[in-house]
Amino acid sequence: MTQTELKNRVHVKIYGEEHTMRGPASPDYMKRVAHYVDEKMKQIGQSNSRLGISKIAVLTAINLADELFLLRKELQELETILDQKTKR
Repeated sequence: MTQTELKNRVHVKIYGEEHTMRGPASPDYMKRVAHYVDEKMKQIGQSNSRLGISKIAVLTAINLADELFLLRKELQELETILDQKTKR
């Protein structure tokens, strides 16, 4: 099988714009990811009504990166605690 055959395709709407997503993940998963991004963009757009879509997209990306970094830090802390407990 080629890489193209392994990829799923799904059409989604994010912040009022149609997009086609392609990837190895299930269509349901890709739709859930798109919905999450759409909700985040709507939250930022509602609280900053004068911003254009590109600024909203950048602020959304920054917020999502912040979430990712915080979760990675929390995971690392939990792994350290688990490691310490298993060494006892």
